[in-house]
Amino acid sequence: MSGKNIFAISGSLRSGSSNHNILRFLGGLMPAEINYSIYEDLAQIPPFDPGLDNEHPPQPVVDFRHKINNANVVIICTPEYAFGVPGQLKNALDWTVSNSTLVDKQVALITASSVGDSAHASLLKTLGALSADVIADLLVPFIRAKIDSDGNIIDKDLKVGLGIIRDTILK
Repeated sequence: MSGKNIFAISGSLRSGSSNHNILRFLGGLMPAEINYSIYEDLAQIPPFDPGLDNEHPPQPVVDFRHKINNANVVIICTPEYAFGVPGQLKNALDWTVSNSTLVDKQVALITASSVGDSAHASLLKTLGALSADVIADLLVPFIRAKIDSDGNIIDKDLKVGLGIIRDTILK
């Protein structure tokens, strides 16, 4: 377990989002020897263009791929927008297709939204197409009722679910 790198990605671009709060909570559950980081540059990744995916892709893409490659586990925590995956998250994942960044990479997926089942199913399908090793997934509907106005998780079942995610990641 010592020295394990965990790379967390929020599908929401808003820093105070429920998804960021979940990732911060999860980071607080990690032992001190775990290197846990939350990606803050999702908005910097340009629209996917296969013509630019060559020996010298855009630097934000290089950085994103590098962080995934250096991670033992990737955690994705995302909302659902209009019954689908947020565009910027899907865009970032599209950039991983050609270089197999997520092939056999351990991934934990958390979808936290009003409902979330459509985005969750879509992301599981996308991660399958990318040959990621989904080691845990958690669907959290009605997220706003489970987090207070300060971003603290107040729902006991959600805390238990995130504890299970942590335990699975640390195996």
